Parts: sequence; C-alpha cells; structure tokens
Amino acid sequence: MTFDELHLAPWNLVRDGDRWVFIDWDGAGPASALWDLGYAASSLIPFLPNGDPATDALRPRAFADGYALTEEQRHDFPAQIAGHTHAMYDLLRRGHETGEQPWASLHSEGHANHWGPAAKYIELHHDTWLRALL
Repeated sequence: MTFDELHLAPWNLVRDGDRWVFIDWDGAGPASALWDLGYAASSLIPFLPNGDPATDALRPRAFADGYALTEEQRHDFPAQIAGHTHAMYDLLRRGHETGEQPWASLHSEGHANHWGPAAKYIELHHDTWLRALL
C-alpha cells in the first residue's frame, strides 16, 4: 500500500501564535476522501486496545456526522479506518525489517506498539462502529 494522501494527524499540526497549519505534505497525492478521513480518524481518535467500544463508537460517528457521510460511506468507513491503521503498522514493521527511515527509527521508538494493537481493536469491534454509524 502506498501513502499517496494527506496525513491529517495531531503530530502534523503545528501552531504559530493564532495560526494553525498542517505539515508533512510530502506524501500528499491522489486518494479518496474517505481514505483520508480514515487516516484522520485513526490518528485523532484514540483507538486503544483497552478502550470501551461503546464509548469509542461515538467518535467515528462524530466524524461521519461532521463530514455528512452518506449511508454508503458510513458503511465503508470502519474498513477505511482499519485499513489505514493496519497500513501504518505494516509500514513501521517493514521499515524495521529493511532499515528504511524514518520508519525504522519510529518502530524502534515504539510506534508499532500502538498501531498494531489499535488495528486489532478496530477490526475486533467493526460491528460496533458500524451500528453506531448507521
């Protein structure tokens, strides 16, 4: 999987006085809006393995409502979140295996310890997210 999209994540948001800007546009390119929203959700919603699925389900619902997702998009949204979360884990794992930077360093710093379990948690509760979205 390639990362040809916008990386809207808290670690790519910087502030200078009253001005907020997103950085890390080097991977920006063609992707679906839903894929981008899946990445934003996977990075802005704290999907943690010890979370409460009933409470956590309100967060993707807020994203879907805020972006006025259609019923079809809402149906596809959990898979986009899971797909992006898995892709981040796979990228870190491959970076660790190949030494490719910055992914190898990020893996060594423990970032994969978040993304791997988060992906499993998201997949495990797919039906919970779907019920909340629909």
